[in-house]
Amino acid sequence: MPVSWSGLVPDVTPLRGPGARGFRAVFTSRTVAYLGSQAAEVALLVQAQRLTGSPLVVGTLGLAELVPLIIFGLYGGVLADRFDRRALMRWCEPGLAACAVLLLVNALLPHPLLWPLYVIAGLMMALASLQRPAFEAATPRIVPRPQLTAAAAVMSLSTNASVLIGSSLGGVLAASPGPWLVYAFDAAGFAISFVLLSRGVPELPPAAGDGDGSGQDGDGSGEVVKQTAGLNGPVLREILVGLTYAAGRKDLLGSYLADLAAMIFAYPNAMLPFLAIELHASWSTGLMFAAPSAGAFAVSATSGWMPRVRRHGRAIALAAAGWGLAVALVGLAPSVWLALAFLAVAGGADECSAVFRDTMWKQSIPDHLRGRMAGIELLSYAAGPPAGQLRSGAVAAVTGPRFSLTSGGLACAAAVAAVYITLPALRRYTAPPSTDRSDAPENR
Repeated sequence: MPVSWSGLVPDVTPLRGPGARGFRAVFTSRTVAYLGSQAAEVALLVQAQRLTGSPLVVGTLGLAELVPLIIFGLYGGVLADRFDRRALMRWCEPGLAACAVLLLVNALLPHPLLWPLYVIAGLMMALASLQRPAFEAATPRIVPRPQLTAAAAVMSLSTNASVLIGSSLGGVLAASPGPWLVYAFDAAGFAISFVLLSRGVPELPPAAGDGDGSGQDGDGSGEVVKQTAGLNGPVLREILVGLTYAAGRKDLLGSYLADLAAMIFAYPNAMLPFLAIELHASWSTGLMFAAPSAGAFAVSATSGWMPRVRRHGRAIALAAAGWGLAVALVGLAPSVWLALAFLAVAGGADECSAVFRDTMWKQSIPDHLRGRMAGIELLSYAAGPPAGQLRSGAVAAVTGPRFSLTSGGLACAAAVAAVYITLPALRRYTAPPSTDRSDAPENR
């Protein structure tokens, strides 16, 4: 049977044509911003490791980000449903740039201080969490529904390329000349992103409650939409609206729990500087941070097959479990090259999970709830890494980095299997057939 190259080459249709200007601007903005942010994330971990030499201290950097993420992620979801989403996307960029400048100033001190790393990391997480729901909720407004899977894959391709390059640069530049250059690079990226969003993205005012797109029949989500559509009350009540909807969508709930388990139990980043030392390859720290993105990039660069997959619930569970098993093998790897290979496999599995989660979310949630649901989803895939860093650091402080990685990866696979077994709606979820109808009036 001949190979179908169209099933491997990524579908770039969402970037083509005059109607795709908004998505092109978002695509370019996120490429630039992620490049600097990932480099800065690596520089933060490396700087903390050099200042303290403690895996527990490095792990607690994630704890400093956890509370701001929860509070501002949920609040940002409400704002994304209340106000113009482009404004929220734009105006968080100057704040993030200012935080990067503060990190730069601290790094240039003769004796850099540790506590600003915690404070500024928390501030940056607060701003990023406030902004992220607007980005997620904006995509279905600027991309036609049949192109959402392709848009998710293309955006992931950009993100993975940025993370791959950014991680490598962050590891190299943090070693010499130092973290200060990484933070300067990060600040410049946010400034460029602000300009791109200002010039390329149309205004995205809130949509009225539409009550459609309720997801799978028989899961109770349609009734939830009828009960919650059109509410515009206090912030806490609107957050509760989103939580109620999420609880009524067992398929979405399962996807959140699978990703949360993957990140809490098997997020490896805090252990990578220490693993590199144990493998007598301290030069490989940047490569270890970049390896998962290399695997994810390989998957997204050959993502033409993804729009053909409709059993998204099953695909998410398999990919999340695969991530955990690959991370467990990282902890068992006898050489740095095997560790890098297993990290790349883990990144490829995580990429599959991310694309199908993103497509499930954007295809099945009504527009007037997308901001709040993006805030809740942010907790599932962004609260996990800080909590995972804390868990891995605490376990490593008692047992060592290798045991932390292996035990966490196995626990991840077991937790994902439990979610898949106990939530039939996740197993049954099938994407609706593609249609020619567009949910992107801004493209018309």
